[in-house]
Amino acid sequence: MKQQPNVLWILADQLRAQALSFRGDPNVNTPHIDTLACEGVSFDAAVSGTPLCTPFRGSLLTGLYPHRAETAAGHNFALPETTPTVAHAFAANGYRTCWIGKWHLDGDRPELGQPAGKDTSRERLIPPHRRGGFQHWRGFELSNRPFDTSVNVDRGGATVMERLPGYQTDELTSLMIEWLQETQERRPQQPWFACLSVEAPHNPYTAPAENMARHTPGMVTLRPNVPAVGRIEAQARRELAGYYAGIERLDASIGRIRQTLAQLGIADDTYIVVFGDHGDMHGSHGHFRKTCPWEEAIRIPFVVGGPSRHHNDPKTVPYPLNHVDIAPTTLGLCGIAKPETMQGHDYSRFIRDGDEPAADDAPDSAYLSLPAPTGHEDSIDREFRGIVTVDGWKYVALQGQPWLLYNLNEDPYEQVNLAHNTKAQAKRALLNARLRRWIRETGDSFDLPDVGETDKEERT
Repeated sequence: MKQQPNVLWILADQLRAQALSFRGDPNVNTPHIDTLACEGVSFDAAVSGTPLCTPFRGSLLTGLYPHRAETAAGHNFALPETTPTVAHAFAANGYRTCWIGKWHLDGDRPELGQPAGKDTSRERLIPPHRRGGFQHWRGFELSNRPFDTSVNVDRGGATVMERLPGYQTDELTSLMIEWLQETQERRPQQPWFACLSVEAPHNPYTAPAENMARHTPGMVTLRPNVPAVGRIEAQARRELAGYYAGIERLDASIGRIRQTLAQLGIADDTYIVVFGDHGDMHGSHGHFRKTCPWEEAIRIPFVVGGPSRHHNDPKTVPYPLNHVDIAPTTLGLCGIAKPETMQGHDYSRFIRDGDEPAADDAPDSAYLSLPAPTGHEDSIDREFRGIVTVDGWKYVALQGQPWLLYNLNEDPYEQVNLAHNTKAQAKRALLNARLRRWIRETGDSFDLPDVGETDKEERT
């Protein structure tokens, strides 16, 4: 193996943790992701602390919470040009870096002169100084057109848009494979860090015909927390059919990449990390899409396969790894210390060394937030802050009042809200106090409710 391993992130848009066959979803078949989980490590409690594309991606690259000025707080916010990212840290340690696919961090910047009410993201030319420090960059701001995607290409000293001829996931995977082959040929001894960022299975929930043919709305099994309301069930079934088709196409692409790594002789030198930026409600609790704190929106897969794991020795980690933890953990896999600018926790030793977690090895909870509601259709329209704990509790507050409280151990589908139940007053006060500490420790501000004496003691 090389002195330092390679790392490939495979980032899928709106891929919820529950929608994989190794997690028990009967609607989908994901053999390549399942194999990674079997051979490696799965963080089965991983969360997207801010379940929305842009703030997740800002936190992913910077290791900072979205409310910080150095990152992107909400939808279509720009990542500041001066903010250090994980790509800068890798490059400083001798790594070649690469980003291919969806970016969604260039933001609605006034200097673009974008006409009022017109979204120019699909045609956006993003200059090198706005690419987060990645050396090779073949991306786009956003598309949401799976069969009509264009990417930025640097040619002759200028950046141009180049249309991809086929299905986006397939085409972006091919671009990544080409980069891997070229890098291995030209720089076989230099370690690399790369990200393949695809929009599937994001809406409009479509995939090539052979994948769509495997899924029909009438055959979809809905989660138990999808209410028996005709319009909600119908929409959920229709959209889930395409959603699962997109996931299976992504899984096939992961198989192509693993085959390429084996052919190049670097499979045993490379960590593959598969995760989503957030989930998708698909009718659970009567909601669709994202931006809310229920399990279907915040839980993401985080599966790591690589050189330090034994085949067919699956391992799971129970801690709720958050979006700010991904960059420090990835750097840690390569023996690179977490930069002082990053707020996240480094979980790499559970992957690299196979250590068994102990009670004081990691934070006792993950911080949830929506600092800038988007106004999207069918979306949460208020700020919230919350926590999900390692022992299976979730608490979420709106400004000045409790909102949600669930015991996930006995109620995994979140059908019993205890936030205003007198039986849960003591637990609510404890969790409110813990949430207050998260707000203070991360440099956030939010008007939490006053819910009890335990909380008052914590405030002093």
